[in-house]
Amino acid sequence: MVRLLGPHDRLLRTLEQQYPDLDVHVRGNQITLGGTPADVTAASQLVRELVTMIQNGHDLGEVEVASSARILEQGAGSPADVLSQAILTSRGKSIRPKTLGQKAYVDAIDLNTIVFGIGPAGTGKTYLAMAKAVQALQRKEVDRIILTRPAVEAGERLGFLPGTLTDKIDPYLRPLYDALNEMMDPELVPKLLATGVVEVAPLAYMRGRTLNSSFIVLDEAQNTTPEQMKMFLTRLGFGSKMVVTGDITQVDLPTGASGLQLVTRVLGDIDDIHFARLTSDDVVRHTLVGRIVDAYTKYDAQRMAQQHERETARGTGAEGANRAERRAGLPRDRQAGIRRNPRRGGW
Repeated sequence: MVRLLGPHDRLLRTLEQQYPDLDVHVRGNQITLGGTPADVTAASQLVRELVTMIQNGHDLGEVEVASSARILEQGAGSPADVLSQAILTSRGKSIRPKTLGQKAYVDAIDLNTIVFGIGPAGTGKTYLAMAKAVQALQRKEVDRIILTRPAVEAGERLGFLPGTLTDKIDPYLRPLYDALNEMMDPELVPKLLATGVVEVAPLAYMRGRTLNSSFIVLDEAQNTTPEQMKMFLTRLGFGSKMVVTGDITQVDLPTGASGLQLVTRVLGDIDDIHFARLTSDDVVRHTLVGRIVDAYTKYDAQRMAQQHERETARGTGAEGANRAERRAGLPRDRQAGIRRNPRRGGW
């Protein structure tokens, strides 16, 4: 019961938030639900699933409760089955997908050679890709792991910082190192890096290479140019897998289009390439992160709609009138689109 309710009854409050009209009372080892038949049925089913997950060794959090409720509401199966797949177990902690979208993302990595994980911050795109990479190495499905990301400043200029090239590049790659140390023995990581079994490098170092028997993860792919994305994807060798992750709403490129935005249109119909799209429902950070993502998405949509309205009004207003006036002052043949040939002196 303590694990079901959570610290300070936090999970109990999450359950009440899922069903606002439900009365929940806890006494000892018994939970009493009161409300409409539909709410009582749904909530009791959710509680049974959460109890099963605890018995299977799950550590429940607010994300698991909300995700389980969503899975039951969508009729996507049993949360205890959908969210039971453990990718890794490190230091007594199991790494597993926590939402339906994350489960689909992990399954796509198993079934496809190249997978694009596209979604907002906090949806576990990079973390789950790293876990699958470590799993593949431990199972000897690949000989090495290659982790890369473009070295693009997020609105800051870091080129004049002191230190060697490695010292300047490491801050960009720090999230990859952090995830690696969390999933593997920290004493083993330096040895794997020294022997080349695990390689962490900026994207520019990938040019000219053929990556065989490797699990390659490209992080922050929204900051690649179309040319860089093409270069990276064509590094794929035999027996390798690629996972490309990014958030197309957070592009830090100073100019030009994002390679991640373009690749969705170019490679969308090719077999063995999968695009997994995660949403705010898959955010596994603080609950506020999902609300922040939704708020920015709504704001961007409104801004694009207003911009479209201004462009439409401008095109049908003054510019349209000016074009009509200019055409009215031309000979009838010119209005029809026939151009004058100055050499022959005619139209």
